[in-house]
Amino acid sequence: MNGLRALPFAAIAALALGLAATLAALQGDPPFGAVEIGPWTTWPRVGDSEIDPYARAVLAASGALPLGSGEGLAFIAKTDDSGAALDARCDYRISGGAPSARFWTLAAYDVDGRLRPNAANRYGLSSATLLRDSGGGFTVDASRDAQPGNWLPLGDKSRFILVMRAYQQTSSAVTGALDGLVLPGITREGCS
Repeated sequence: MNGLRALPFAAIAALALGLAATLAALQGDPPFGAVEIGPWTTWPRVGDSEIDPYARAVLAASGALPLGSGEGLAFIAKTDDSGAALDARCDYRISGGAPSARFWTLAAYDVDGRLRPNAANRYGLSSATLLRDSGGGFTVDASRDAQPGNWLPLGDKSRFILVMRAYQQTSSAVTGALDGLVLPGITREGCS
């Protein structure tokens, strides 16, 4: 008889645990299929028909609309090259290789995925407007304070992420051609 009385409590506890686990699984990034290149992470399957059900649920819960597999890829950096979380109280130098794409953009977002407000009303840079050195390379300075050259304003909130979107990549993510892809490094220059 005592076991029957405990049954409703066990069912409620199991239901609550199941709901909590479901909510936890829907928060953050898709749990499977990530490809890491230095501090950058992408999920090449989220834009194609073979997306896994967990990634589909994460996207549905967040309302995010990924690029289609033929359109390109989004690369997200939450840390610098040393693994430290990106913090707008610090200055960063973003330089090195860029994805082999027809066009790419680089923007700073808050940790909730919204563009970061800033006094310059400048929200990103693109491969078409970037200043380059004589060898075709580039350097972007990400900072709260205005910088000469390619400056990406970070705004006032401390935590942020960087998103690089590569449109019409020359290599297909679906065929596994991400091997050998070079993306820019993110170096912390100093903090205030």
